[in-house]
Amino acid sequence: MSSERPINPRFDDDMMFNLVSPGPPRYQTGTDKPVRYFTVVDKQSGVVLGYVWANDEDDAATWEPRQAAGPRAYSEGGIWHARLEDAKGRGLLPSQALAELLASPEGNKGRALPDSLTDAPNAAAVEALAASE
Repeated sequence: MSSERPINPRFDDDMMFNLVSPGPPRYQTGTDKPVRYFTVVDKQSGVVLGYVWANDEDDAATWEPRQAAGPRAYSEGGIWHARLEDAKGRGLLPSQALAELLASPEGNKGRALPDSLTDAPNAAAVEALAASE
């Protein structure tokens, strides 16, 4: 009697993956062109959780979590990403999506800070802001 376990011959079978669908439409997540962005704060404490930015020229928009806010900022990103994905699916330009998010500012644990819409020279500037605080 051998103590070796037999090797399943299927381990040698070739595998093939077929893409079923391309997934939901999404905005690009980077641009080197000017962006507009707003601040998202925690509903209870007022701590800055992150930023939502957009640029129409490159069809780009995304959530940028504030690193100092930790896991709560990353968790909050799910709702803002979902809302942006929904806006893209309805054919809205990134700036239109931003306006819609500001008009309905409630997230999960956060909300858009009133009157925080501002400009940045590019997405990297917003990323740097999120990383530096």
